[in-house]
Order: sequence, then structure tokens, then C-alpha cells
Amino acid sequence: MPTDADERASESRAWGDPTADAVLRPVRAGNAFEETVERLMAAIKLGVVPPGARFPAERDLAARLGVSRITLREALRALQQAGHVEVRRGRFGGTFVTGPPPAPEPGEARRRVEDMGPALDDALTFREVLEVGAVQTLAGRGLDPAQRALLLARLDAVDTAAPEDYRRLDTAFHLTLAELTGSSSLTAAAADVRMRLNDLLNAIPVLERNIEHSAVQHAAIVRAVIDADPEAARRAMAEHLDGTAALLRGFLA
Repeated sequence: MPTDADERASESRAWGDPTADAVLRPVRAGNAFEETVERLMAAIKLGVVPPGARFPAERDLAARLGVSRITLREALRALQQAGHVEVRRGRFGGTFVTGPPPAPEPGEARRRVEDMGPALDDALTFREVLEVGAVQTLAGRGLDPAQRALLLARLDAVDTAAPEDYRRLDTAFHLTLAELTGSSSLTAAAADVRMRLNDLLNAIPVLERNIEHSAVQHAAIVRAVIDADPEAARRAMAEHLDGTAALLRGFLA
């Protein structure tokens, strides 16, 4: 059970994270309620606000999203009714994530694939262009010591993750590569396409063999970026994403 100090520390780390900026960015006018719910769910599904952690205070969160506090409260109420968050009162109260959304059953995931049609290939292609481009850019530019330490920490986290945390920490690893480019547009696009795919990825069992194989590929990506080898980074990321796409298509076929 996380302590109040743990929760405050986690909250502080999350809201200084470029991924949080990419996910909890201002909504567009016209569909404020729906987009606010979408942004908050993205923060939960992508692990920006992990289970047990707290969203920022209403005033701060409404300002981040560019919506009124009334709209924000309606969105939070909808998530509370759906069981995704709970509201706690008192000195260390606030809106807390109750747990990760349940993964869809394989049959439901297959129906979603059918509903997506050509949109699935579109999302997979877009993801490859974004993430291959990100690692090529990073490898060509090089990392400073703080960036290198962050990337290695995210790699270690996903390599040592328990199965129930693997997808969330894998998402954090991939989005960190986008963050480190310094492009908020790239980070937002990477977060959006990951959201389009995560429900499907979550339907695939997390098998030890797959984790071990991904760990080797993740290490190759990080090594190429740190070694400032853009071509090796391109190959390593392309191989990794091709494997993920094949696994996704094969399991949900």
C-alpha cells in the first residue's frame, strides 16, 4: 500500500514528465467533455497516472486541459462511475486511479480489429514511422548524461517488470524515446498511436518468452542510441516493431 509520501512523490514525478504534457494537453473546443474524458483515460491507460496515484488538483488539471472546472468535474464523475478513479477526502485527498482498466477478452479484441479494418495497418505504419524516426534522431544527436540515465532507468524498469506491470512500463520506455527528442508534437503523436493500439496489445498474454525476446531488442535499441549509431538504431527499432505487429496480427487473427 503506497504511503502519502509515496503518492506525492509519484505525483510530482508524473507532472514534470513530458509524456504527461503530451497526454494531458489542452482539448479542442466543441467536444470538451468527451475529449476531457479521453485525455484522462489516456493518462490512466498509458500509465502516466499509475494505479494508486493521484491526479493533480482540479484547478491545475483544468488549466492543463484548458477546460472549466465544471467540465472537469463531470469528466471525473464519469470515470468514477465507471470505476476507474475514486475520490478521497481529507488532507491528502484527491482523485486517485483505482487500477488499470481490464484488458479486453481475445474475442472482444478480435471484434475491435475487425471494426478497425484498414485503420489497424494505418496505426502500425504510423507507429513505425514515428518511433524509427525518433531513435534515428536520438542516435544522430547523442544523449547528455541526464538523458542517458533516464533512458537506462526506463530500460531497467521494463526489463525487471512483473507481468501485470509490463505493458505499462513498456509504454513508458517507448514514450521516453519520443520524449528525449525534445519534440512535443512527436511525443503527443506517439502517445496517441499507442493509445490506438494498447487495448489490442493488452489482449495478448504477457509470456516470459516474449518478454525475454523484447528485452534483447530493447537493449539493442538503447545500445545503438547511446553509441550514436543511427543506422543500427533504425534497424533495431524496425525489427522490434515488426515483431510486435506480427505478434498482434497473429494472436488476433
